[in-house]
Amino acid sequence: MAVEAPAATDATLYFIGRIHTPWTRPEECPRQGRDDGPVCRIEVFEPWVAALDGLERYGEIEVLYWLDRSARTLVRQSPRDDGQTRGTFALRSPLRPNPIGTQIVTLLRIEGPVLHVRGLDCVDGTPLLDLKPDRRIFTPLAPPTPGDAPGGGVPPRS
Repeated sequence: MAVEAPAATDATLYFIGRIHTPWTRPEECPRQGRDDGPVCRIEVFEPWVAALDGLERYGEIEVLYWLDRSARTLVRQSPRDDGQTRGTFALRSPLRPNPIGTQIVTLLRIEGPVLHVRGLDCVDGTPLLDLKPDRRIFTPLAPPTPGDAPGGGVPPRS
């Protein structure tokens, strides 16, 4: 089931790079990235290359990308080989209102502006939105905030 999309009035996104994979069509991509998948390259554009400093310390990173070939108006879908219809937000389908893909990948090495990784699931040429250390293994560098305490307490207002 599709709906009519509203007029765009939202934030500006910067494509900070381009992802290079062996797949040229969405139907060729694995449904989810595979740890034993092919080595893929993530090319980071200037002026964002300096932002890679320190990323080599992490064996796994989260890659966020724009699924630029995806339909954006589906609110209910029936995944392949599954006769049930579900809401788009209950699926990891690339067909979504804001087609942002996210994948945890293994970082093999960084050579200048190029990251070599395993575990991607997108077509060649996909625009890159962001890179982050895997949140499951990242330890924040900044001092703790009250929200970091067990229960995520909110500090009292003064």
